[in-house]
Amino acid sequence: MAETLRVGPRDFELVKREGLSISAGEWRLHGAFFLLTIITTTLAGMLLVVPALPEYDPPLSGLLDYVLYIPRGYYHTLFDIVRLGLNEPWLIRQGVTFSASLLAILFSHEMGHYLACRYYRVNATLPYFIPAPPIFLAGTFGAFIKIRSPIQSRRALFDIGLAGPLAGFVVALPVSVLGLLAIVPGTPAPDHAIFFNDPLLFRLLAKVLGVTLDPNAPATPYYMAAWIGLLVTSLNLMPVGQLDGGHGVFAVFGQRAHRLIARVAFVSVAVLAVLGFVWHHSPSGFLYTVLLGIMLRVPHPPPEVMEPLGAKRIGIAILTLLVFILCFWPFPITIS
Repeated sequence: MAETLRVGPRDFELVKREGLSISAGEWRLHGAFFLLTIITTTLAGMLLVVPALPEYDPPLSGLLDYVLYIPRGYYHTLFDIVRLGLNEPWLIRQGVTFSASLLAILFSHEMGHYLACRYYRVNATLPYFIPAPPIFLAGTFGAFIKIRSPIQSRRALFDIGLAGPLAGFVVALPVSVLGLLAIVPGTPAPDHAIFFNDPLLFRLLAKVLGVTLDPNAPATPYYMAAWIGLLVTSLNLMPVGQLDGGHGVFAVFGQRAHRLIARVAFVSVAVLAVLGFVWHHSPSGFLYTVLLGIMLRVPHPPPEVMEPLGAKRIGIAILTLLVFILCFWPFPITIS
């Protein structure tokens, strides 16, 4: 029999005093960002699977034409994808599939952080979803929550930091399976093409499912949503600064080891960026390096209480390291 939870006026006063209540204005703001991100990721998903768009080749007769070439091209591409979606509903369904799959992973990730914050009475915002121009990236720059009060204990830091990537990974698993099962053998790649290299999780699941990975296979919504979700998870688990992996390393090893491990990770990623550019002609690794360089400069505040984590959390730390290994691939993109 479930125990009845009695909530009285003192509980509401405690929530209000600790800043844990959410105002109507906050709901509207976060809801608006989320709705806009649904739209941009849906358009990005449609662009992933659209067979072809009309070629944009306007006359360039003056300086203004050259200045406006990219904005006009962007507008025409966006207009064409919307027009095609209205004429061919399957395209919208594919876009919605991509959006729902990717946002489910990101939402689970951020809610893992948020619910852990609520459990430990740490003041944190609702998740902010950041829309991006749908022709670039995946229609979103990701999501985050902002922690507005100190994390008091070592165990709270550990739980809050790792709850996000673990929750996101749980949702990414079935999306990955659906993405691999949807692979259709492709045609030979053109002379200049971008290949999304499979992380270790994809390679292991492909063996279990009896699926042949094909770099020339056309992108599918589930596959790309899972690929991006795993990439984001691996990036967040980098043991640097106040990234999720940084929180975990600080909680497990302490401040001095956190600083040393962060610098080793930064140097390693910088070396991989150079190798990735030389071997795979991809500059994506330099973006990682810049991001980690910025995070290195953000100090990590220590919790007030550094109590022992206990065997259970050490086991979760090992599990999280395994998740990072499954999600991370040193050269995620190859440009031929």
